[in-house]
Amino acid sequence: MRTLYPEIADPRVYSLPVDDEHVLYVEECGTPEGIPVVFLHGGPGSGCKAYHRQFFDPARYRIVLFDQRGCGRSRPQGRTEANTTHDLVVDLERIRTHLGIGRWVLFGGSWGSTLALIYAQTHPDRVLAMILRGTFLARQADMDWFFKNGLNLIFPDYWQEVMRAFPPDGQSDMIETCYRRVRSNDPAVRLAAARAWTEWTGRVVTYRLPEGPTLPKTPEDEQRMLNDVLIESHYARHRYFIEPNQILRDANKLPRVQTTLIHGRADLTCTVEASWSLHRVLPHSELVILRDAGHLASEPPVIDALVTATDKLAAAL
Repeated sequence: MRTLYPEIADPRVYSLPVDDEHVLYVEECGTPEGIPVVFLHGGPGSGCKAYHRQFFDPARYRIVLFDQRGCGRSRPQGRTEANTTHDLVVDLERIRTHLGIGRWVLFGGSWGSTLALIYAQTHPDRVLAMILRGTFLARQADMDWFFKNGLNLIFPDYWQEVMRAFPPDGQSDMIETCYRRVRSNDPAVRLAAARAWTEWTGRVVTYRLPEGPTLPKTPEDEQRMLNDVLIESHYARHRYFIEPNQILRDANKLPRVQTTLIHGRADLTCTVEASWSLHRVLPHSELVILRDAGHLASEPPVIDALVTATDKLAAAL
Protein backbone atom coordinates (compact mmCIF):
# COMPACT_ATOMS: atom_id res chain seq x y z
CA MET A 1 0.00 0.00 0.00
CA ARG A 2 1.34 3.41 -0.96
CA THR A 3 1.94 6.02 1.74
CA LEU A 4 2.53 9.75 1.68
CA TYR A 5 5.80 11.11 0.36
CA PRO A 6 8.18 12.38 3.07
CA GLU A 7 7.37 15.67 4.73
CA ILE A 8 8.23 18.74 2.68
CA ALA A 9 9.38 21.66 4.81
CA ASP A 10 10.00 25.33 4.00
CA PRO A 11 7.80 25.86 0.94
CA ARG A 12 8.10 29.06 -1.06
CA VAL A 13 5.34 31.30 0.32
CA TYR A 14 3.52 34.23 -1.32
CA SER A 15 0.92 36.71 -0.17
CA LEU A 16 -1.16 37.47 -3.25
CA PRO A 17 -3.67 40.38 -3.11
CA VAL A 18 -6.69 39.55 -5.28
CA ASP A 19 -8.91 42.56 -4.56
CA ASP A 20 -9.14 45.50 -2.17
CA GLU A 21 -9.78 43.18 0.79
CA HIS A 22 -8.67 39.62 0.18
CA VAL A 23 -5.04 38.50 0.30
CA LEU A 24 -4.39 34.84 -0.49
CA TYR A 25 -1.84 32.60 1.16
CA VAL A 26 -0.09 30.70 -1.65
CA GLU A 27 2.80 28.26 -1.40
CA GLU A 28 4.95 26.24 -3.79
CA CYS A 29 7.16 23.23 -3.25
CA GLY A 30 8.67 20.39 -5.24
CA THR A 31 10.67 21.04 -8.37
CA PRO A 32 10.13 24.29 -10.35
CA GLU A 33 10.54 22.34 -13.62
CA GLY A 34 8.02 19.68 -12.59
CA ILE A 35 4.42 19.04 -13.61
CA PRO A 36 2.35 21.90 -12.19
CA VAL A 37 -0.43 20.75 -9.86
CA VAL A 38 -2.76 22.84 -7.73
CA PHE A 39 -4.26 21.42 -4.54
CA LEU A 40 -7.87 22.53 -3.94
CA HIS A 41 -8.90 22.07 -0.33
CA GLY A 42 -12.36 21.20 0.89
CA GLY A 43 -14.85 22.88 3.16
CA PRO A 44 -15.44 25.45 1.89
CA GLY A 45 -13.73 27.14 4.80
CA SER A 46 -10.98 24.79 5.91
CA GLY A 47 -7.63 25.60 4.33
CA CYS A 48 -4.56 23.56 3.42
CA LYS A 49 -2.47 21.43 5.77
CA ALA A 50 1.20 20.51 5.61
CA TYR A 51 0.52 16.86 4.72
CA HIS A 52 -1.36 17.94 1.59
CA ARG A 53 2.04 18.54 -0.04
CA GLN A 54 2.87 14.87 0.39
CA PHE A 55 0.47 13.37 -2.14
CA PHE A 56 2.96 14.26 -4.89
CA ASP A 57 6.49 13.17 -5.77
CA PRO A 58 8.46 16.39 -5.17
CA ALA A 59 11.02 15.31 -7.76
CA ARG A 60 8.36 15.23 -10.48
CA TYR A 61 5.76 17.82 -9.47
CA ARG A 62 5.65 21.58 -9.01
CA ILE A 63 3.15 21.63 -6.14
CA VAL A 64 0.95 24.69 -5.56
CA LEU A 65 -1.30 25.02 -2.51
CA PHE A 66 -3.40 27.99 -1.44
CA ASP A 67 -5.98 28.85 1.19
CA GLN A 68 -9.20 30.04 -0.43
CA ARG A 69 -10.75 33.43 0.39
CA GLY A 70 -11.50 33.82 4.08
CA CYS A 71 -9.83 30.51 4.95
CA GLY A 72 -6.74 29.36 6.82
CA ARG A 73 -3.87 31.80 6.43
CA SER A 74 -5.57 33.97 3.81
CA ARG A 75 -6.84 37.32 5.05
CA PRO A 76 -9.23 38.48 6.32
CA GLN A 77 -10.42 35.26 7.95
CA GLY A 78 -14.11 34.36 7.85
CA ARG A 79 -14.94 37.15 5.39
CA THR A 80 -17.84 36.29 3.08
CA GLU A 81 -18.04 39.55 1.15
CA ALA A 82 -16.73 39.13 -2.40
CA ASN A 83 -16.44 35.41 -1.71
CA THR A 84 -18.20 33.25 -4.30
CA THR A 85 -17.30 30.30 -6.49
CA HIS A 86 -16.77 32.71 -9.38
CA ASP A 87 -14.33 34.70 -7.24
CA LEU A 88 -12.38 31.54 -6.45
CA VAL A 89 -12.19 30.61 -10.14
CA VAL A 90 -10.82 34.09 -10.87
CA ASP A 91 -8.34 33.64 -8.01
CA LEU A 92 -7.08 30.41 -9.54
CA GLU A 93 -6.39 32.23 -12.78
CA ARG A 94 -4.56 34.97 -10.89
CA ILE A 95 -2.40 32.39 -9.14
CA ARG A 96 -1.69 30.52 -12.36
CA THR A 97 -0.72 33.73 -14.15
CA HIS A 98 1.33 35.00 -11.21
CA LEU A 99 3.35 31.78 -11.18
CA GLY A 100 3.78 31.70 -14.95
CA ILE A 101 2.04 28.35 -15.38
CA GLY A 102 0.40 27.53 -18.71
CA ARG A 103 -1.60 24.41 -17.80
CA TRP A 104 -1.84 22.56 -14.55
CA VAL A 105 -3.27 19.45 -12.93
CA LEU A 106 -6.33 19.98 -10.74
CA PHE A 107 -6.24 17.92 -7.55
CA GLY A 108 -9.25 18.38 -5.27
CA GLY A 109 -11.44 16.55 -2.81
CA SER A 110 -15.00 17.12 -1.59
CA TRP A 111 -15.69 20.86 -2.12
CA GLY A 112 -12.27 20.99 -3.76
CA SER A 113 -13.56 18.63 -6.46
CA THR A 114 -16.53 20.97 -7.04
CA LEU A 115 -14.23 23.95 -7.46
CA ALA A 116 -11.96 21.95 -9.77
CA LEU A 117 -14.89 20.98 -12.00
CA ILE A 118 -16.29 24.52 -12.18
CA TYR A 119 -12.82 25.88 -12.98
CA ALA A 120 -12.36 23.18 -15.64
CA GLN A 121 -15.70 24.08 -17.25
CA THR A 122 -14.69 27.75 -17.27
CA HIS A 123 -11.06 27.35 -18.39
CA PRO A 124 -10.81 23.94 -20.08
CA ASP A 125 -7.71 24.98 -22.04
CA ARG A 126 -5.79 25.51 -18.78
CA VAL A 127 -6.33 21.98 -17.46
CA LEU A 128 -3.64 19.34 -17.90
CA ALA A 129 -5.43 16.54 -16.00
CA MET A 130 -7.72 16.04 -13.00
CA ILE A 131 -7.55 13.86 -9.90
CA LEU A 132 -10.72 14.20 -7.83
CA ARG A 133 -11.59 12.57 -4.50
CA GLY A 134 -15.02 12.25 -2.90
CA THR A 135 -16.82 14.12 -5.66
CA PHE A 136 -19.34 16.72 -4.48
CA LEU A 137 -21.69 17.96 -7.22
CA ALA A 138 -23.44 20.60 -5.05
CA ARG A 139 -26.91 19.56 -6.20
CA GLN A 140 -30.00 20.20 -4.11
CA ALA A 141 -30.21 16.46 -3.50
CA ASP A 142 -26.68 16.46 -2.08
CA MET A 143 -27.52 19.24 0.37
CA ASP A 144 -30.83 17.64 1.36
CA TRP A 145 -29.02 14.36 2.01
CA PHE A 146 -26.59 16.02 4.40
CA PHE A 147 -28.72 18.67 6.07
CA LYS A 148 -32.36 17.63 5.82
CA ASN A 149 -33.49 14.11 5.02
CA GLY A 150 -30.90 11.40 4.55
CA LEU A 151 -28.10 11.25 7.06
CA ASN A 152 -30.52 12.06 9.87
CA LEU A 153 -32.00 8.60 9.29
CA ILE A 154 -28.57 6.98 9.72
CA PHE A 155 -27.49 9.13 12.66
CA PRO A 156 -30.79 10.03 14.39
CA ASP A 157 -29.08 10.39 17.78
CA TYR A 158 -26.47 12.83 16.46
CA TRP A 159 -29.18 14.73 14.57
CA GLN A 160 -31.32 15.08 17.67
CA GLU A 161 -28.38 16.53 19.59
CA VAL A 162 -27.70 19.04 16.83
CA MET A 163 -31.32 20.13 16.67
CA ARG A 164 -31.25 21.02 20.36
CA ALA A 165 -29.03 23.98 19.47
CA PHE A 166 -31.77 25.55 17.33
CA PRO A 167 -35.27 26.86 18.14
CA PRO A 168 -38.18 24.61 17.06
CA ASP A 169 -39.16 26.92 14.22
CA GLY A 170 -35.63 26.73 12.80
CA GLN A 171 -35.16 22.98 12.80
CA SER A 172 -36.67 22.30 9.37
CA ASP A 173 -33.90 24.18 7.54
CA MET A 174 -30.54 23.75 9.24
CA ILE A 175 -28.61 25.64 6.57
CA GLU A 176 -30.74 28.78 6.74
CA THR A 177 -31.02 28.70 10.52
CA CYS A 178 -27.31 28.20 11.08
CA TYR A 179 -26.46 30.83 8.46
CA ARG A 180 -28.51 33.41 10.37
CA ARG A 181 -27.49 32.39 13.88
CA VAL A 182 -23.71 32.44 13.27
CA ARG A 183 -24.28 36.05 12.22
CA SER A 184 -26.22 36.94 15.39
CA ASN A 185 -25.27 39.91 17.55
CA ASP A 186 -25.20 37.54 20.51
CA PRO A 187 -21.80 35.80 20.87
CA ALA A 188 -23.38 32.86 22.72
CA VAL A 189 -25.85 32.26 19.87
CA ARG A 190 -23.07 32.47 17.29
CA LEU A 191 -20.88 30.00 19.14
CA ALA A 192 -23.69 27.50 19.83
CA ALA A 193 -24.71 27.45 16.16
CA ALA A 194 -21.12 27.07 14.95
CA ARG A 195 -20.51 24.25 17.41
CA ALA A 196 -23.69 22.43 16.36
CA TRP A 197 -22.73 22.66 12.68
CA THR A 198 -19.19 21.51 13.43
CA GLU A 199 -20.31 18.60 15.60
CA TRP A 200 -22.72 17.38 12.91
CA THR A 201 -20.28 17.62 10.01
CA GLY A 202 -17.41 16.29 12.13
CA ARG A 203 -19.30 13.29 13.46
CA VAL A 204 -20.47 12.30 9.99
CA VAL A 205 -17.04 12.56 8.40
CA THR A 206 -15.30 10.69 11.25
CA TYR A 207 -18.00 8.11 12.00
CA ARG A 208 -15.63 5.25 11.14
CA LEU A 209 -12.83 6.54 13.38
CA PRO A 210 -12.67 5.63 17.08
CA GLU A 211 -11.59 9.10 18.22
CA GLY A 212 -14.37 11.05 16.51
CA PRO A 213 -14.17 14.75 15.62
CA THR A 214 -11.84 17.28 17.23
CA LEU A 215 -13.77 20.16 18.78
CA PRO A 216 -12.36 23.54 19.88
CA LYS A 217 -10.95 23.85 23.39
CA THR A 218 -9.60 27.41 23.45
CA PRO A 219 -11.03 30.81 22.47
CA GLU A 220 -8.65 30.85 19.50
CA ASP A 221 -9.95 27.46 18.38
CA GLU A 222 -13.53 28.68 18.79
CA GLN A 223 -12.84 31.71 16.61
CA ARG A 224 -11.33 29.51 13.90
CA MET A 225 -14.38 27.25 14.10
CA LEU A 226 -16.70 30.23 13.76
CA ASN A 227 -14.73 31.51 10.76
CA ASP A 228 -14.99 28.09 9.11
CA VAL A 229 -18.75 27.89 9.66
CA LEU A 230 -19.28 31.44 8.41
CA ILE A 231 -17.72 30.40 5.10
CA GLU A 232 -19.37 26.95 4.93
CA SER A 233 -22.87 28.22 5.70
CA HIS A 234 -22.40 31.13 3.27
CA TYR A 235 -21.66 28.77 0.41
CA ALA A 236 -24.33 26.22 1.37
CA ARG A 237 -27.02 28.86 1.80
CA HIS A 238 -26.26 30.25 -1.68
CA ARG A 239 -26.22 26.77 -3.25
CA TYR A 240 -22.48 27.10 -3.79
CA PHE A 241 -23.11 29.89 -6.31
CA ILE A 242 -23.72 27.51 -9.18
CA GLU A 243 -26.85 26.66 -11.15
CA PRO A 244 -28.88 23.51 -10.39
CA ASN A 245 -27.08 20.40 -11.64
CA GLN A 246 -24.62 22.65 -13.47
CA ILE A 247 -21.68 20.26 -13.35
CA LEU A 248 -23.45 17.29 -14.92
CA ARG A 249 -25.54 19.48 -17.24
CA ASP A 250 -22.43 21.13 -18.66
CA ALA A 251 -20.21 18.08 -18.66
CA ASN A 252 -19.55 18.63 -22.37
CA LYS A 253 -17.57 21.75 -21.38
CA LEU A 254 -15.07 19.72 -19.38
CA PRO A 255 -11.75 19.09 -21.12
CA ARG A 256 -11.09 15.59 -22.40
CA VAL A 257 -7.99 15.06 -20.29
CA GLN A 258 -6.83 12.22 -18.08
CA THR A 259 -9.36 12.23 -15.22
CA THR A 260 -9.26 9.98 -12.16
CA LEU A 261 -12.20 9.83 -9.75
CA ILE A 262 -11.52 8.25 -6.35
CA HIS A 263 -14.34 7.57 -3.91
CA GLY A 264 -14.70 5.57 -0.72
CA ARG A 265 -17.75 3.33 -0.78
CA ALA A 266 -18.30 4.09 2.93
CA ASP A 267 -18.26 7.85 2.29
CA LEU A 268 -21.49 9.23 3.75
CA THR A 269 -20.51 12.89 3.47
CA CYS A 270 -20.38 12.79 -0.33
CA THR A 271 -21.91 9.55 -1.54
CA VAL A 272 -20.33 7.42 -4.25
CA GLU A 273 -23.35 8.12 -6.48
CA ALA A 274 -21.84 11.53 -7.28
CA SER A 275 -18.62 10.07 -8.68
CA TRP A 276 -20.62 7.38 -10.45
CA SER A 277 -22.87 9.99 -12.11
CA LEU A 278 -19.86 12.08 -13.14
CA HIS A 279 -18.08 9.03 -14.52
CA ARG A 280 -21.11 8.19 -16.64
CA VAL A 281 -20.99 11.57 -18.40
CA LEU A 282 -17.18 11.40 -18.67
CA PRO A 283 -16.65 7.97 -20.23
CA HIS A 284 -12.92 8.65 -20.65
CA SER A 285 -12.52 9.01 -16.86
CA GLU A 286 -11.28 6.28 -14.54
CA LEU A 287 -13.44 5.60 -11.48
CA VAL A 288 -11.77 3.98 -8.47
CA ILE A 289 -14.21 2.90 -5.73
CA LEU A 290 -12.49 2.01 -2.48
CA ARG A 291 -14.30 -0.76 -0.62
CA ASP A 292 -12.90 0.03 2.84
CA ALA A 293 -12.69 3.81 2.83
CA GLY A 294 -14.83 6.77 3.81
CA HIS A 295 -14.52 10.46 3.02
CA LEU A 296 -11.24 11.57 4.57
CA ALA A 297 -8.12 12.03 2.45
CA SER A 298 -6.05 10.90 5.44
CA GLU A 299 -7.48 7.36 5.47
CA PRO A 300 -4.80 4.83 4.40
CA PRO A 301 -6.77 3.36 1.44
CA VAL A 302 -7.46 6.89 0.15
CA ILE A 303 -3.82 7.90 0.52
CA ASP A 304 -2.82 4.75 -1.36
CA ALA A 305 -5.22 5.52 -4.21
CA LEU A 306 -4.30 9.21 -4.45
CA VAL A 307 -0.54 8.65 -4.42
CA THR A 308 -0.95 5.84 -6.94
CA ALA A 309 -2.93 8.23 -9.14
CA THR A 310 -0.35 11.05 -8.96
CA ASP A 311 2.50 8.64 -9.70
CA LYS A 312 0.58 7.14 -12.63
CA LEU A 313 -0.16 10.59 -13.99
CA ALA A 314 3.46 11.69 -13.66
CA ALA A 315 4.57 8.64 -15.63
CA ALA A 316 1.99 9.33 -18.34
CA LEU A 317 2.87 13.02 -18.70
